[in-house]
Amino acid sequence: MSRKYKFGDNDKLYFISFSVVYWIDLFIRKDYKDILVNSWKYCQNEKDLDIYSWCIMSSHAHMIIGSRGRELDKTVGEMKSFTSRSLRKAITDHPQESRKEWMVWMMQRAGSKNSNNNDWQLWQQHNQPTEICSLEMFYQTSNYIHCNPVEAGFVELEEEYLYSSARDFHGKKGLLELNYVV
Repeated sequence: MSRKYKFGDNDKLYFISFSVVYWIDLFIRKDYKDILVNSWKYCQNEKDLDIYSWCIMSSHAHMIIGSRGRELDKTVGEMKSFTSRSLRKAITDHPQESRKEWMVWMMQRAGSKNSNNNDWQLWQQHNQPTEICSLEMFYQTSNYIHCNPVEAGFVELEEEYLYSSARDFHGKKGLLELNYVV
């Protein structure tokens, strides 16, 4: 990864987004979304990651995150590296992936533009974390995250979307354990 994430104060919350290169609609398959969710669960349990809000869209993901002590840039970098490798294997091994050759070609094309990444790049590199400076900003950002599936026309109500923390904000159990601001 040639451009590092820059988290100013590790004790703050941050809004982050990460997008697939060329905005490829990778996350239309449950298998691929589950790789992200399982990686985030691992990071919560093993890398001190706190997740406050999240959503996986077809070509990108949004989160509000914090840490219980570990440097966020390391956790996010390792998570992106792991999910890139895992998703590459899932794409190439998926028996029904009709877009396999095209996606591999696009990701190899993106990787060839980056001298630090030999032949494959899944995630865009230019994403920057934004510090959540107030409770109002937290709720505005969470609302933005949760409204993404509604705006995209995936669901009518944000709490209907399985791959989002909106369910938790509406009293239903979601896929991840959340941290809450008080």
